[in-house]
Amino acid sequence: MRGVFDIVGPVMIGPSSSHTAGAVRLGLMAGKILGEKAVKAEINLHGSFAQTYRGHGTDKAIIAGVLGFLPDDERIRDALILAKREGLDYSFQPVNLDGAHPNTAVIYLIGVTGRVARIRGASIGGGNILISNINGYEVELTGQYPALITIHRDKPGVITQVTNILSRYEMNIAFMHVSRQNRGETAMMIIELDDVLPEDVVEECRQVYEVENAFHIPAI
Repeated sequence: MRGVFDIVGPVMIGPSSSHTAGAVRLGLMAGKILGEKAVKAEINLHGSFAQTYRGHGTDKAIIAGVLGFLPDDERIRDALILAKREGLDYSFQPVNLDGAHPNTAVIYLIGVTGRVARIRGASIGGGNILISNINGYEVELTGQYPALITIHRDKPGVITQVTNILSRYEMNIAFMHVSRQNRGETAMMIIELDDVLPEDVVEECRQVYEVENAFHIPAI
């Protein structure tokens, strides 16, 4: 069943929901995952993103998202100028990614404290996005729900402890995805929730012994 959003499209600035609204949301998601002000952005563009990013304003849209702008923000048109004023050093590079969606971007950010984030995602139409990789972990994240992300040791019982915390706070899980690079090493878990996640819940998840870090990102 199609919703109203699918029919009329998002409220946005720009000529294309895929190249503008979706691109803003990719940048916004990358900034949320970084979790602090970005001072450097290296962006690789694939497919139609690479071919038309200047003409369709995809470059402005992604940088606007990194700056924290929403898809309907009038400042998107001036995002590249504003980025320079904010001290954000950015670059764009066309690339060819085997098997990737034609509207794919790989966004590498460095934050003000030196924190780094690397995401790969695609604008899949109607302003919708799909994040497929975060810092080397294969994931599935749409940004349509508030999400809890944990980095933890791949040990029995860790997932149960985290989900038990959510249960005690009556947080309902919409979707969950766990990715690991090697058995018994580090894993990433993404839990998308029906409701906004309070910070004290996140802090309690951080206290789980095998959890190295936990953070949340809002729906965007």
